[in-house]
Amino acid sequence: MTETRTLILVDGSSYLYRAFHALPPLSNSRGEPTGAVLGVLNMLLKLVKETPHGLMAVVFDASGRTFRDDLFAEYKANRTPMPDELRAQVAPLIDAVEALGLPLLRVDGVEADDVIGTLACQASADGIRVIISTGDKDMAQLVDERISLVNTMSDTSLDRAGVKAKFDVYPEQIIDYLALVGDTSDNIPGVPKVGPKTAAKWLNEYQTLDALLANQDRIEGKVGENLRSHSADVALSRALATINTTLELAVKPPDLVPRERDVARLRALYTRLELRSLLRQLPGADAVAMAGGRADVDTAGSAAVATTTVTDAGTTASTAEAATLPPPVERHYETVLDATRLDAWLRDLERAAAFALAVETTPHDQMQAELVGISIAVEPGRVAYVPLAHHYPGAPVQLERAHVLSQLRPLFEDEARNKIVHHCKIAAHVLRNNGVELRGMRFDSMLESYVLNSTATRHDLDTTARLYLGVEAIAYDSVAGRGAKRLAFNDVPLEQGASYAAEHADLALQLHRTLWPRLEAIPPLRQLYDEVEQPLTHVLLDMEHAGVLIDADMLRRQSGTLAQGMLDLQNEAHRAANVSFNLDSPKQLQDVLFGKLGLPVQRRTPSGQPSTAEDVLEELAAQYDLPRIIMNYRALTKLKSTYTDKLPNQVNPRTGRVHTCYHQAVAATGRLSSTEPNLQNIPIRTPEGRRIRQAFVAPPGFVMMAADYSQIELRIMAHLSGDESLLRAFAEDLDIHLATAAEVFGADPAHVAPDQRRAAKAINFGLIYGMSAFGLARQLGIERGAAQKYIDLYFQRYPGVKHYMDSTRAGARERGYVETVFGRRLYLPDIRARNAQLRQYAERSAINAPMQGTAADIIKRAMIEVHR
Repeated sequence: MTETRTLILVDGSSYLYRAFHALPPLSNSRGEPTGAVLGVLNMLLKLVKETPHGLMAVVFDASGRTFRDDLFAEYKANRTPMPDELRAQVAPLIDAVEALGLPLLRVDGVEADDVIGTLACQASADGIRVIISTGDKDMAQLVDERISLVNTMSDTSLDRAGVKAKFDVYPEQIIDYLALVGDTSDNIPGVPKVGPKTAAKWLNEYQTLDALLANQDRIEGKVGENLRSHSADVALSRALATINTTLELAVKPPDLVPRERDVARLRALYTRLELRSLLRQLPGADAVAMAGGRADVDTAGSAAVATTTVTDAGTTASTAEAATLPPPVERHYETVLDATRLDAWLRDLERAAAFALAVETTPHDQMQAELVGISIAVEPGRVAYVPLAHHYPGAPVQLERAHVLSQLRPLFEDEARNKIVHHCKIAAHVLRNNGVELRGMRFDSMLESYVLNSTATRHDLDTTARLYLGVEAIAYDSVAGRGAKRLAFNDVPLEQGASYAAEHADLALQLHRTLWPRLEAIPPLRQLYDEVEQPLTHVLLDMEHAGVLIDADMLRRQSGTLAQGMLDLQNEAHRAANVSFNLDSPKQLQDVLFGKLGLPVQRRTPSGQPSTAEDVLEELAAQYDLPRIIMNYRALTKLKSTYTDKLPNQVNPRTGRVHTCYHQAVAATGRLSSTEPNLQNIPIRTPEGRRIRQAFVAPPGFVMMAADYSQIELRIMAHLSGDESLLRAFAEDLDIHLATAAEVFGADPAHVAPDQRRAAKAINFGLIYGMSAFGLARQLGIERGAAQKYIDLYFQRYPGVKHYMDSTRAGARERGYVETVFGRRLYLPDIRARNAQLRQYAERSAINAPMQGTAADIIKRAMIEVHR
């Protein structure tokens, strides 16, 4: 029996836009944008790999008008012009596609959809299986028994049943569906107020648009009126939404045979664009070393940035991220099910100066997760996984957890024996809950990655392995399933789960061996790891494990008080609007604020609706009562839902306390963050917030102690800038905002007006965060010119601050990073970006990051000392 041929048709235009908007901004060392090129090429290479012997074409829109523009002058009128950063990537992408040997099509006068539709229908008629790779919902009209859609960015596919499940209509009804719903991105009118559910309901009842229009008098309500009054528009919308499948093309499906790759051309292109992950895939990649420049995104959604640094001698050297990847490691993973093999591994561990470990648990928080298994590794590729609690039917007999832990305890608790773990704190929590103290937590590959370059990537195991090792880690979904069928790890069969678990210890060890030499090569970063981040792990472990005691009854009473306050504000809002409405409904709030009351629209949402975001309400609240009431209502709602309602339910039943999680490797500046629950952002400036803080209590015989620094970031600004006036104000213990006001406005400190002090305070803190004259004007409620005058006066009085800011921006542009007082590097990948908005944001970060980062370093050092 002859195997059915497959034709892959790639909607290049759709994927170019989606890759551009979905992935982080990425550029090479010359500032050329590369992210969209890389995203599309990764998608193409995946398709080629999955269908190696198929037919294939990549189809792009041609420039110029199409027949749809002739049908409707306003077609796609809502679309913004192609961004310059995207337009610059079209030519190199086309160059790469041609070098890959993939047939590339652009046909004048029609869209890519029509070319794809024609080829797909021709192929289907010839018995060829067709896969259309696109993110465009319009293509669903082409699906039949041989044509399906695949979206490699979301890893989803649609056949006939899938179209029905997604849209609640069949492929042959999609054109009618689109004609009713319309398309705002293409400016296809559709019928006002008719959404996907209504359109699907009508088509399920009447089957076709023509039958619906024949019975339009039977449709009741406002949507029926809209259908009748816009029936002429529906015919136009249907014509615009219909893909032309009868084009006369110069090629036929059998002609779309990929050619041999032009490796030399690809190597030159990838080298110029600095796409390291693609270079590695070319023949002879081991000999290619990428020196300097930016790294890339190995797969959709994972950004990696490498920058150029300047050594003490002044010579240019590439950072750790730009180094050549280590060679692949051959894997020998063993599942340990008997005591003899465990003893053999214990002897190996005893002989090792350091070893890596990883724990596997059930999917609960770190204080309640059940230990399912432990992985141990002494050298790369050689790992043992010791399962302890896989409970699925037919699971093999496993060693007793108590026995295994008793055997491992002497090694795990030996402070002198160095351990390597990716995210030590979690493993230490789980082991502590099982009676084992993990000591000797010397090397944490997550923190090594974070200290080396906090902005290069996320620092989870999968992403760091992808960036620094070139390894695509086993995905949990591949062993445990997805959605409702997803298994807890103790239910995952060992033949699937063992390699997944063993890999965690293996990758931690490999990452450490790759990252540690790079840290050692930069002494300030090695010192930062040794003196701040690694010791802080022990502090955070103890803080999290101890938890905090709350008065749950007090919080429940506060919930009742907040609910009454919300009701009072709701009634006040109804009186102010002279109408009852749902304060939690953005749509109803839009109608009241901008329709009924006619308040000025400050900003619109992407869909064109007036925004009711917090900053918009804040601007309106200066002049109108209702926005102020809404803001107060939202503040109480957030306190109630986030804290007073939720915290009592987050008390651990075993400890009777709330246990948050403090994250070390998230904020680029080194700041800690708190989640599940967030205990860092409980308001202190409002009475309601202060009352919530009162619910955090100490047990009998203990007290709560708070330790903090006064105006730490302003003091750091004085230190970094060396400005004499600023230093003198702090040395003399003056009210810094009063002193600034006196300097800026030339007033006697005793006669500084409250508004002047308020302006000085806004400038002091605003400049730290890179606030512009526009932002200052909005905050103070003054004209932009007056705000600029305040800033100019400030810099005249504090010239050292101006010099520091200018020299910091210049240094950041030259080196690609800024540093804290303690040597923490904060890389700024967009500091030389062509996009002015990205570049200006990076420049503001260059000013702010050293102060925020230094403050974070000082706080962390204080935490370590207080803990000791």
